Amino acid sequence: MQCISSTRVCVRDSDDVDKPDSFRTMELFEMLRTITTRATRIFVVGAFALVTLLSMTASARAQDEQRPYPKMLPLEQYLMDRDAAIALARSAAPESISKDASVLVLTPKGWETAVKGTNGFVCMSGPSWTASIDFYDVWSPKQKGAICLNPAAVRSILPIYYKLTEMTLAGVVDVEGRIAGIQEAYAKHEIPALEPAAMSYMMSKNAYLSHLGQTHNLCHVMFFLPMKGPGELGDNDPNSPVSSTSIWFPDPDKPDSPLNKELPPLRVVPIAVPYWSDGTVAFK
Repeated sequence: MQCISSTRVCVRDSDDVDKPDSFRTMELFEMLRTITTRATRIFVVGAFALVTLLSMTASARAQDEQRPYPKMLPLEQYLMDRDAAIALARSAAPESISKDASVLVLTPKGWETAVKGTNGFVCMSGPSWTASIDFYDVWSPKQKGAICLNPAAVRSILPIYYKLTEMTLAGVVDVEGRIAGIQEAYAKHEIPALEPAAMSYMMSKNAYLSHLGQTHNLCHVMFFLPMKGPGELGDNDPNSPVSSTSIWFPDPDKPDSPLNKELPPLRVVPIAVPYWSDGTVAFK
């Protein structure tokens, strides 16, 4: 049996014809076991990689001079060519999903619908300040995240991205002001409660998620859960294969973090996946 890894399609060799069904079943089982083992290893490595990408000490957060980009730069440094932005956004998910998704592009006036989709998904690409209140790399112009939100996330996570973008473009770049803006948006029901099954794809091989680490990227999907701290999943155990981080301040934080206590409980759980959206192997 031969498999084309980029398409994950397997075809039967001529030699397979003479093999008993039990033998072919064992071959298939072994192939699945190998994939599963690799996926499990990737999951653990990927979870560790994500923590490594995002981990910063409290002192680093407190001392802006230690950040590579301690302040917001001129807006034009964060904007992308329209066609490039659309292509990057669509690369966040497999084509079967992204080809029928709506695509948003970041403009000086905020997010604009460049492509109207039909399947309820929304894909977008842009800097970190459109999706987080604050973290070590939040003002980096190198950050080019690509994400495709499923319909549940479109309804309950995308409004957060809209609000963070709106505040930033209005000059609200301090942590206290951004917290207050999110609190007000929830109080006015501009941001709804998190919907069950809200998740996203971040499988673009061309994304740039952090200057930390060697790859600057991680092929993964993310699930959004209404949790204050990591203990609810057991991911505060160093031996746990599960990781999570605050959507507001994506640094590994304690459940009693004073910053997170001021905001609704909301964490992301990343799960590394073995293939980029184009079908090529993400980890070898």
